[in-house]
Amino acid sequence: MSGSRAFLRIAALTGLLVAAGVPAHAQGGGETPPPAVTVMTIQSRTLPVTYEYAGRVAASREVEVRARVGGILLQREFEEGARIAQGTLLFRIDSAPYEAQVALAKAEVMQAEAQLGQAQRTEERARTLAQSGASSRAALDDAVSARELAAAQVAAAEAQLRTATLSLGYATVEAPVSGITSLEQVPEGSLLSTGDLLTRISQLDPIYVNFSAADREAASIRDLIDSGRLQGGTNPSDLKVTIAFGDGATYEQSGTIDFTSTSIDSQTGTILSRAVLPNPDDKLLPGQFVRLQLEGLSVENAVTVPTEALMQGPQGTFVYTVNAENVAEVRPVRVDRELNGSLLLADGLQDGDRVIVEGVVKVRPNAPVAPHEAEEAPAGGQPANAPEASAGPEEGAAEPPAAGTPEAPEAAEDAAPATGDSSALESDAETASADASAGPPVPLTALPDGQAARDEQNGAETGQ
Repeated sequence: MSGSRAFLRIAALTGLLVAAGVPAHAQGGGETPPPAVTVMTIQSRTLPVTYEYAGRVAASREVEVRARVGGILLQREFEEGARIAQGTLLFRIDSAPYEAQVALAKAEVMQAEAQLGQAQRTEERARTLAQSGASSRAALDDAVSARELAAAQVAAAEAQLRTATLSLGYATVEAPVSGITSLEQVPEGSLLSTGDLLTRISQLDPIYVNFSAADREAASIRDLIDSGRLQGGTNPSDLKVTIAFGDGATYEQSGTIDFTSTSIDSQTGTILSRAVLPNPDDKLLPGQFVRLQLEGLSVENAVTVPTEALMQGPQGTFVYTVNAENVAEVRPVRVDRELNGSLLLADGLQDGDRVIVEGVVKVRPNAPVAPHEAEEAPAGGQPANAPEASAGPEEGAAEPPAAGTPEAPEAAEDAAPATGDSSALESDAETASADASAGPPVPLTALPDGQAARDEQNGAETGQ
């Protein structure tokens, strides 16, 4: 008899279990809450813009000092690598041959002048005789021609003298400009030919910094200027140029741009530009690589977003915006350039748009979100409107287990909100609604596991 009662009790418990077969994750009775995101309200403003390029230092003047006459190099008169002034004596070339040429040219000038004097006297006699009728007109003409030829010979001799004098002067080589000398290219005692390189002089104050801008960036700057948004870029010489070294130190002097090429380099696709800066202490040396920054520009009505807000899709770059119903929407944007961790947008957003800047990976197009403003986020990084843990049960949460009933680990896991795939959530919601029509949901932790019935049956059989 007791065995039949135990069997009926087990059957009844089995029926309850079948009637209560509702998925544990549907016991909450609600959909997954919208993800919490941080939004930033767009507000355009006038934004200072700094353009940065890699540059290389070059001397403002690089002069090659070459021999203008041949001969033996007798002496070097300067310290290699020293700063020299214009007109400083650099080299001495053997001048003896050129001194002899000057003496010879002087003698030729004297000879030509003597011949000119004789021709003049002959012309005077011929003119007197012709006037008295003692000589013919032809004799006078010959005397005049002889005098003219003698005058031309004097001019040629004087020219030869000047040439010889110049050659003698070229035997002493002087600095054509002020600057810093390089190493000598020819040692003392060498035989020089006309045009041989002796040394180089670099003028370092002022100094040049050459840099190149990509053609796309130059086109973007030109578009900003044409649209009237970029201020301060009308005259390149009005821009302020600052220099930063490789260790991060900043050069104390600032300069301006004095040259911009009107053509694009066909090999690099860049536009060459040049800045000029004072360099009184020679801190900038030719060949040195530096970072060049252009300051003095500003963009009116600039719209910027953090870099983490930008997404990339098949149709290009976009951001997520939140509409008045707190629904995420895809907004295509066009990026102009990056500025200190932010992106300057060319178009796509307007004042008042709310852009999702944090939690972007949790957002789906046309799906609801729980937005809060970026400035309202607490210091710890927790979203300002994030749900806080509550000591009591929340609406839609699973019922607590009945008193005296052991709590199953799987029940605790099923009671947590599901954060898996959206398709799984929709399937679970449909299952929960179908099971709910069969009967009221019963928490699994409130049902006996059948062990008590088996213990009672075993006790009854032992008593018999």
